Amino acid sequence: MRPGIIPGSTGDVRPVRPFGDPCLHAPCAEVTSFDAALARLVEDMFASMYACAGVGLAANQIGVPLRVFVYDCPDDEDRRHLGHLVNPGPVATGGVSVTGAEGCLSLPGVESGTRRYDEAVVQGFDVHGTPVTVAGTGFFARCLQHESDHLDGLVFTDRLRGPRRARALWAARRLAGSR
Repeated sequence: MRPGIIPGSTGDVRPVRPFGDPCLHAPCAEVTSFDAALARLVEDMFASMYACAGVGLAANQIGVPLRVFVYDCPDDEDRRHLGHLVNPGPVATGGVSVTGAEGCLSLPGVESGTRRYDEAVVQGFDVHGTPVTVAGTGFFARCLQHESDHLDGLVFTDRLRGPRRARALWAARRLAGSR
């Protein structure tokens, strides 16, 4: 992204893959080329995320199985965090484990209380290959963990247990049946 340009303003909106799509349930490959195609992907991801009124989007959610995600997400103090990560490493988590409402653009309208840590730090790269460290608390920490999970082939429903999981999967099946 060029400085001063609104992320997504020149991107193409791509359709978000629905829950159950095989692309969502497989680990993503590392990015090996930090080139114009990667910059275009990030731009399209921002456009797609904004079109769905989301706060984060992983590349596999638009059918591209690469380790990239974008975010425009507030934390619990309503500070805006805007950016992207390429090839993020493991998420370092801390603080307390909190159950909070969580949804996903691949499961529109489905939400469930999901346990996440309230502090997260992720290291990766920007589109130019420059190392980046992103730290978040509260809701933004939840976003970092959620998007990182996508890159490992996990959807938030994979973190649920018992009745919460059953209700979320029932809602997802019902949603799939209405398409």
